[in-house]
Amino acid sequence: MADYDVLVVGGGTGNNVAAAAADAGLETALVEKGPLGGTCLNRGCNPSKMLIQAATAANHVREAGRFFLDATLDDVDYAAIVDDMDETLAPIAEGMEDRYRDKEHLTLYRDEAVFVDERTVEVGSETVSADKVVVAAGSRPLVPPIDGLDEVEYMTSTEALYRREQPDSLVILGGGYIAVELGYFFESLGTDVTIVEMMDTLVPREDPDVAETFTEIARERHEIYTGHRATEVTSDGDGVTVHTETEDGETAAATGEALLVALGRRPNTDTLAVDAAGIETDEKGFVVTNDRLETSAENVWAQGDIADNAMFKHSGDYETQVTVENVVHGGDRRADFTAMPHAIFTEPQMAGVGKTEDELREEGREYVVGRADLPDTPMGRAKKLDEGFVKVLAAPDGEILGCHMLGYEASTMIHEVVVAMRVGSGQVSDITDIIHAHPTLNKVVEYAFQDVTLS
Repeated sequence: MADYDVLVVGGGTGNNVAAAAADAGLETALVEKGPLGGTCLNRGCNPSKMLIQAATAANHVREAGRFFLDATLDDVDYAAIVDDMDETLAPIAEGMEDRYRDKEHLTLYRDEAVFVDERTVEVGSETVSADKVVVAAGSRPLVPPIDGLDEVEYMTSTEALYRREQPDSLVILGGGYIAVELGYFFESLGTDVTIVEMMDTLVPREDPDVAETFTEIARERHEIYTGHRATEVTSDGDGVTVHTETEDGETAAATGEALLVALGRRPNTDTLAVDAAGIETDEKGFVVTNDRLETSAENVWAQGDIADNAMFKHSGDYETQVTVENVVHGGDRRADFTAMPHAIFTEPQMAGVGKTEDELREEGREYVVGRADLPDTPMGRAKKLDEGFVKVLAAPDGEILGCHMLGYEASTMIHEVVVAMRVGSGQVSDITDIIHAHPTLNKVVEYAFQDVTLS
């Protein structure tokens, strides 16, 4: 049996923990079956954002006439777009593996790990143990037991990102961020897209104003079935049909050449057999951690998607800092997920931080609202924006409770609010008292915060 100082299971954000441990002179094992870099680099945010850039570029050409420019989109080389993405990203993962194989004090196992005892895993034909273990094995697409689904061809986000033949039509099961981002990509390049979502709006976890507004925008692009639950999937050989039903018993059917299942993600704790290591999980299968990212098992930590503190790459990067301090350097750092932002990269983009209005209502918390619309700002007019807004939720005494945006470059604009909530005073005045360069997009943030009426 091979024994190490540190064992890291998962080569996404976990690869940075392994590198730090090895750099500190600790004998370290890193176990990853797939390419290093994890979901974000290989099956998630990196490839999807490269594809989305092509979609947005196509739409800019289509909209050039608004600026009195004569431009036409004559052709889309769909396969070349996917190939360019793959050829750009694959060498990054390959280069990472080469560096790690050459790194002193680090042993890379390219296989699947299964726990067999406390701090002990089987990797292929070998048994590997360590004094300290970090579980960072991520998540995978969730595929629920819908009647007929296992009898038809379908894609998850993994296959959709690398599909080199563009479908003429596509049905997407799910209306969360993965579904709407990929729906935007395919539709912008010429695929007819239908989205089926069981909730009343798309992106239902967003603030209700953002979700409702985006759903109406999406209806102009796609055929949308909200409030519809998929009951059965069938195929006649030429396409796939999703049969749906509402709570009132209304039925519908959506047919496409291809089917994408984008109904969320599930943690990989089941494939790891974490129970054998005494690692506690919650009712959804996520590893339970405390604020030091320690699990219920002694000298075992967990981070990233598998721990569900926040299933974002940026939260995983932050957790890595905490884990490295505690595991590698013997520290006592506590994770603080205050003001964790997120963004959705459709066009228009969506972004948010803090509480939504629904959450504040459920808590019975008193709040006031400020709002400003992007089309009413100088830069909004210059860019000829038709939609977009910033919505601020604040306590009557001025504490920022949340901020939610829909519009051009919302993913960037949200960050001045994050800074205010995270390291500023967390008050509305953090935004209203600074000087915003004119006429930047961020003036809309200033206007929204100025719209807040405090007691």
